[in-house]
Amino acid sequence: MIALQQGRCGDAFRILGPHVTDAARRLTVFHPDLAAVHAICADGPQELPRLKGDVFSGPIPPGPYRLRAQDGAGREWEFEDPYRFGPILGEIDLHLIGEGTHHRLWQALGAHIRTHEDASGTHFAVWAPNARRVSVVGDFNNWDGRRHVMRRCDGSGIWEIFLPGIGEGALYKFEILDAQGDLILKADPVGFGSQHPPEKASMVRDIAGYGWHDAAWMDRRAKAQDRGAPISIYEVHLGSWRRKRDEGGRYLSYKELAKELVAYAVEMGFTHLELLPVSEFPFDGSWGYQPVGLYAPTIRFGPPHEFRDLVDAAHQAGLGVLLDWVPGHFPTDAHGLVRFDGTALYEHADPREGFHQDWNTLIYNYGRTEVKNYLIANAVYWLQEYHVDGLRVDAVASMLYRDYSRKPGQWVPNKDGGRENYEAIAFLQDMNIAAYAEAPGIMTVAEESTSFPKVSAPVDAGGLGFGYKWNMGWMNDTLRYMSRAPIHRKYHHDQMTFGLMYAFSENFVLPISHDEVVHGKGSMLRKMPGDEWQQFANLRTYYGFMWTHPGKKLLFMGCEFGQPEEWNHNGELNWQAAARPLNAGLSRLVRDLNHLYRDTPALHLLDAEAEGFQWLRSDAEQSILAYLRLGGAGHPPVAVLCNMTPVPRHGFRIGLPHAGAWREAINTDATIYGGSGQGNLGGVTAEAKSLDGQPASASVTLPPLSVVVLIAEE
Repeated sequence: MIALQQGRCGDAFRILGPHVTDAARRLTVFHPDLAAVHAICADGPQELPRLKGDVFSGPIPPGPYRLRAQDGAGREWEFEDPYRFGPILGEIDLHLIGEGTHHRLWQALGAHIRTHEDASGTHFAVWAPNARRVSVVGDFNNWDGRRHVMRRCDGSGIWEIFLPGIGEGALYKFEILDAQGDLILKADPVGFGSQHPPEKASMVRDIAGYGWHDAAWMDRRAKAQDRGAPISIYEVHLGSWRRKRDEGGRYLSYKELAKELVAYAVEMGFTHLELLPVSEFPFDGSWGYQPVGLYAPTIRFGPPHEFRDLVDAAHQAGLGVLLDWVPGHFPTDAHGLVRFDGTALYEHADPREGFHQDWNTLIYNYGRTEVKNYLIANAVYWLQEYHVDGLRVDAVASMLYRDYSRKPGQWVPNKDGGRENYEAIAFLQDMNIAAYAEAPGIMTVAEESTSFPKVSAPVDAGGLGFGYKWNMGWMNDTLRYMSRAPIHRKYHHDQMTFGLMYAFSENFVLPISHDEVVHGKGSMLRKMPGDEWQQFANLRTYYGFMWTHPGKKLLFMGCEFGQPEEWNHNGELNWQAAARPLNAGLSRLVRDLNHLYRDTPALHLLDAEAEGFQWLRSDAEQSILAYLRLGGAGHPPVAVLCNMTPVPRHGFRIGLPHAGAWREAINTDATIYGGSGQGNLGGVTAEAKSLDGQPASASVTLPPLSVVVLIAEE
């Protein structure tokens, strides 16, 4: 009894609630600050005498009962006794959790509104194997951890309790008497909702029963995300894409984004939205990359069902939705996963394995069965519960190598003495296997910056199992080239061509992401050399090159219209600049490039196949790149001519696959895009004069700082 009063009792179910002994039924109740407690039974109220302190106990007859409490002021109320309810988790759940194969972990752990033994309430369950006691606390029990001590499920490390009368919107935390005997408060690792930051409590959310309207998209998404499909991704930070300036600069809600963002992305011709992490996170400045609530869509923009509204609206408009997903590390915020039960539970105990020096975060222990299961189930959760179409996995390189960003002596070698992180590799492989099996038609994308082999190869072929990989090498090389004054580019021509040496070794996405327009790197526009007109011309040229280069496309918000400033997560995009003529012209070009890319099989069908690309000419002296993009049988070939200097090339002769008319499908120097208007008057005619290894050739005009796209007329 003293242990109950002092909050040290870790097995309250052994004492509290109804217990039958010697053919009698005795009920024991712990409740602080009461004057009297009665059990309301079928034959009337039965007083429970005070046993000691705040413990009341007495005999009651068989059958159902409720409790009536009376405080010192004479106020009375009735409530259900949580200790009369049996367990909910069964042997199968506990077995699957124990062996690390519970891919529906969120259906067992967390907070679930349900009816149990004829009572409505919420079932809470959490993994804390080394805790001495775990309680659910909230407004409903005055945040008193002595009141609702959970039941330990023997041998599993799981604690559970059903609390009648608790429903949607209730705030709660887990109060844990940890392995050292200290009291700590933790948010729910599998909670579906949270308070608005900087508050830290979890919130009971009923995520069942959403009515989806996206069956048509779900039926065709596998084809829409195949490596032969046109995939052009608009990367978005929801908090700073657009704000309500006339309402204090507040965020747009998920429901508002479902209208405004979806309509914009469709108008711009993108095929997918990619959202910076939406899992709940405490610090705005992390942009979501230091999540605490992996199972909770951030409340910043609305509750879970409204996040579904955004996904559903995108699907109905024909847009896929990808989420940035962060299984590589987690923050040290005290209410999060750090030393969750007083031990290094989710993280490694050794800082050489468990602490990220770059980000001051903690690294998951991928070798621990329950931790690996927690993360894999989270991937499946977003794919199934929210119908998202894929996950872009953040910072994969940091997971693959034990010595990532570490000096000698600061890391622990693997069992073979090497630097590869075998446990993380196995986790990524198993995650991809589970994701593709549990949610057919999805895509996973790795942000991986090294030459680690077979990132996008199937696991059974020795790969990591991702569908796609970001081509960071292409991005870095080409941006370095484009930042140079055109007069110097001929000396660095290989930076534009080297990517073709490995372009088909993986299923690549060409990424111009948020990381390229922050931290002093400058906006995409300001990376370009020259005066303002030349900066826009260079950027138009770069996008023309990017959209015609093998690989899927990704562009961060604001880059499509040449925002002059770096991205600022605390504001909104510079929509005033977007309306200026040169910015609007660039935006129009991106829209047209998207539509051309989507409508032209030669530009996407063989994105990941060497047969889809052929050099026509690579002229370093003149800084000219000319190549063919090829599709399947019957698809017209596409010739791409890139002039990386401000010098127009009139009468430039280039080889082509056959004689006849070639339509000028895109000219980035067109006046509608803000260019000088030089070009080929809509097309050229190729003659049967061989050149560049081709049977025909044509005389063309290459405008200054431009990309010209020619498509053979059928």
